[in-house]
Amino acid sequence: MHGIVDSMWLTKPDATAADYEELCAVIKKDLDLPLSFEGLYKWIVFLNSKTGPQAPVLNRYYGIFQDRTLKVRGIDVRRHDTPKIVEKCQTQMLGILKEADNSREFQALIPQVLNTLREYASKLRSGTVPIEELIITKNLSKMPNEYTHRVPQAIAAQCLIDEGGTVHAGQQVSYVLTIDTSTIPENQALPPELADDSTVYDSERYVDLLVSSTANLLLPFGYDVKSLTASLR
Repeated sequence: MHGIVDSMWLTKPDATAADYEELCAVIKKDLDLPLSFEGLYKWIVFLNSKTGPQAPVLNRYYGIFQDRTLKVRGIDVRRHDTPKIVEKCQTQMLGILKEADNSREFQALIPQVLNTLREYASKLRSGTVPIEELIITKNLSKMPNEYTHRVPQAIAAQCLIDEGGTVHAGQQVSYVLTIDTSTIPENQALPPELADDSTVYDSERYVDLLVSSTANLLLPFGYDVKSLTASLR
């Protein structure tokens, strides 16, 4: 049994949806708790904690119900700051994995997921991904000149200021990770509205985001960022 504030996962060999519905009714009656049965999973993957990689957490998971409806929580496709290229890649990966009926079939599909990673990495490295698929949006927690480190959202916000725009703490700032050979490449970001035909996006930093999103799905199966990165060389 796993439980968090508003959810509980139960497992019992050969239990049916009716069994869980009955248990739900008993708990509601005996404990006077508002409780509802959400559904019966074929499988569910609880993802590793970011602070303790060996321990799974209960607010980051993905799985499918018996009718193959997919449910995800706490991963890239649910985040507002995920660029579309990463969202598309992870969505395609989940579409592959949802065809599995059990653990054995799930693990047999992992090579297809890894092929998807390679395909998207190749697209990025070709330099042909449209700017609109690369936009990242993050909150500006303070004014650009107040950041100790030159994080991308601060760099992009400063670009807007330099062009006569106004920004304020708490504002959402969108940017594209770019390469500018005149300064430090890893510190470059450009608001999409300032991008033009000469803008070159930093393909390797976007590949890193793809790798991270893939590791978010597959780390419980032994695929970490280091091994996935090595597989793309």
